[in-house]
Amino acid sequence: MGIKSFRGAQAEQKKEYDAPILVSDYMTKVEDLILFKPDQSVLEVMEVLIKKRISGGPVVDNTGKLVGMISEGDCMKQVSESRYFNMPMGDQTVEKYMYTNVETIEWDKNIFDTAKQFYDSKRRRFPIMQNGKLVGQISRKDILKGALKLSGQSW
Repeated sequence: MGIKSFRGAQAEQKKEYDAPILVSDYMTKVEDLILFKPDQSVLEVMEVLIKKRISGGPVVDNTGKLVGMISEGDCMKQVSESRYFNMPMGDQTVEKYMYTNVETIEWDKNIFDTAKQFYDSKRRRFPIMQNGKLVGQISRKDILKGALKLSGQSW
């Protein structure tokens, strides 16, 4: 018969993360975001997208309430329609081309669930909400940055 070793009851060990894992830790805060207005010209939006090297952004009304999102793809749709119907591009507004069925993410959601939401939805960015108010935006690139910071952690 062999020797048995008994160390007593073992406490369950909790994994603790040294790095933050919430979207609010990696999002671009609303004060740093480029926001668009529904009555803004699509041409102006295209200029901003190119100049700022972004691919889209939130559309808010005069009170700051999120009403939609506009992207490069939405602007390309406007370009295509204008050329097809031989119409001037300058008089078209964001309101006509933005999408209003916007999926949002709560500020306290973890980046792992958010990564899956990105994968499932094929979106490039999500607005971040806290108590029904727009507080930021997170992109695929932000999730990748978060994953790199967590790469040394075991999750």
